[in-house]
Amino acid sequence: MQTSPPDEILSALARMGLLPPGEKVAGEPLTGGVSSDIWRIDLPSGPVCVKRALAKLRVAADWRAPVSRNLYEARWMRHAAAAVPGAVPALLGQDEATGTLAMQFLPAADHPLWKAQLHAGIADPGFAARVADSLVRIHASSAADPAVAAEFPTDDIFYDIRLEPYLVATARAHPDRAAALLALVETTRTTRRALVHGDVSPKNILCGPAGPVFLDAECAWWGDPAFDLAFCLNHLLLKCLWTPHARDGFLACFDALAAHYLAAIDWEAPDDLEARAAHLLPGLLLARVDGKSPVEYITAEPDKDRVRRVARALLAAPVARLGAVRRAWNEELTR
Repeated sequence: MQTSPPDEILSALARMGLLPPGEKVAGEPLTGGVSSDIWRIDLPSGPVCVKRALAKLRVAADWRAPVSRNLYEARWMRHAAAAVPGAVPALLGQDEATGTLAMQFLPAADHPLWKAQLHAGIADPGFAARVADSLVRIHASSAADPAVAAEFPTDDIFYDIRLEPYLVATARAHPDRAAALLALVETTRTTRRALVHGDVSPKNILCGPAGPVFLDAECAWWGDPAFDLAFCLNHLLLKCLWTPHARDGFLACFDALAAHYLAAIDWEAPDDLEARAAHLLPGLLLARVDGKSPVEYITAEPDKDRVRRVARALLAAPVARLGAVRRAWNEELTR
């Protein structure tokens, strides 16, 4: 249902030069974000999507982050578009004062959400491979230009909205695995190789007619690209509990994404990045049931316990290959 957008968003659009001051327009709030207000707004020139960062995220835990992250999301979008044209919606403007950005509106009819496709059991390894191909090109482009790092002084933001709520909070919930989880924090925090999206999840990837389109780079950071790889692979494992009949397809997507990404790494030894991702993946698995941002679709305790068994075992005895993590998960699911 259309309604009048908040005055703060309208003022931001005016400062971006996208809306004449005082002109009335209608809009519709969109779902899917815990960290931003997201609107479709019908400007005289056509519909746009507008995001305004929230200081307190919409989760049960007290989780706060600076709204300045919106500026770095806009910067990430510019770099991603230069590396892989079409990999992000066209950026139309950004208002630093309110933490608001405007971008091209992409209708669901021809840009369905990958998460929705997976929930429906549509598991296409070819599309997963294309996600990997785009992601690794973005990483490689930035790794080749270390000057990009100066545009992303976001260590504190990344800690506040990724490392603390995922790994540090989970360490508090599992004190006997705290040392392993905090070691992952330290490795991730100190590894600086490329421009990281920070939230490469199926909920943030559209299945566009020309390939994947990435959304929501609020966690953009100059750091460890293994985080993006592990973060996305984690969701493909967890989806096996959401749509069990498509498990084999999800694991095939896992294999395709991992293989295509690792095959294209050119800024460091692929084995080194794979080892970091394989070490991190169990921590992220555990975080999605016992951290500050649990996935909404794993609610039954037996399913949570499956995640805990695999993740805790791999934190106690780390493996260096992503395939070993996948096998441990598959063995748990087929018990």
